[in-house]
Amino acid sequence: MKKIYSILFLPLLFSANNGIAQGGVIILEGNYQGKNLYVQNPFGSGGVGFCVTEVLVNGNITTDETNSSAFEVDFKPHKLAIGDKVEIKIKHKEDCKPKVLNPEVLKPKSTFEVISMTVDKDGTLKWSTKSETGKLAYAVEQFRWNKWVKVGEVDGDGTPKTNNYTYKVEPHSGKNQLRVRQTDYSGQPRLSKPVEFTSGVPDITFAPVKVSKEINFVTGDKPVETMYEIYDQYGNVVKRGFGSKVDASNLAKGGYFLNYDNKMGEFIKK
Repeated sequence: MKKIYSILFLPLLFSANNGIAQGGVIILEGNYQGKNLYVQNPFGSGGVGFCVTEVLVNGNITTDETNSSAFEVDFKPHKLAIGDKVEIKIKHKEDCKPKVLNPEVLKPKSTFEVISMTVDKDGTLKWSTKSETGKLAYAVEQFRWNKWVKVGEVDGDGTPKTNNYTYKVEPHSGKNQLRVRQTDYSGQPRLSKPVEFTSGVPDITFAPVKVSKEINFVTGDKPVETMYEIYDQYGNVVKRGFGSKVDASNLAKGGYFLNYDNKMGEFIKK
């Protein structure tokens, strides 16, 4: 996923006292989240004058008072809406370096509110949101095998207006549960409430239990596709996918756990 936030240190030439002096620039990019930036501003190495020489927001010079040991980059005069893209350039002298104290305020935060969420029997999930303030992907999750499993991803619009999304999930037999999740820089997930539906997918079984070459998923005697996971005896995932059969020829001999459809089973590789 593309990073929305970055800090770059680049060389910069600027004129001062009719001469050319080396300097630097800190560039921050992100989305406006309604909070201001705070900058720690040391003296230059000669002890005369502060380090920062100029601050620009989206190319416009700010009127913030930078002649102090710490100052605030105020976004209000720039008339930004929540979620708007923003680029800050902090130009400074070469022999010193200012420090941005709270760069995380430009990182996207999960703030979505679900207006509605529905799902058809074929697994088409539709949801509408409001109050998004940054572009974050929605992970689509399905409850199977006694856990929530990520089955897809949809990019979030990241704007406060009403946003509509659709994702087609492969249903398993019986009752299905779906939800969406976003995780921002804090690492804490924001979850929707789950929605339920009962699919028309018939009951699925697998064979054989003692495997030499491949595992087949069937309904009666007809092949049927399903999502599956294979774990070894140590709990490591050795195969994962979707299909009507699994090539087991390259598995080492021994016992394995098999998750498929909405069931859990075991088999032995001969």
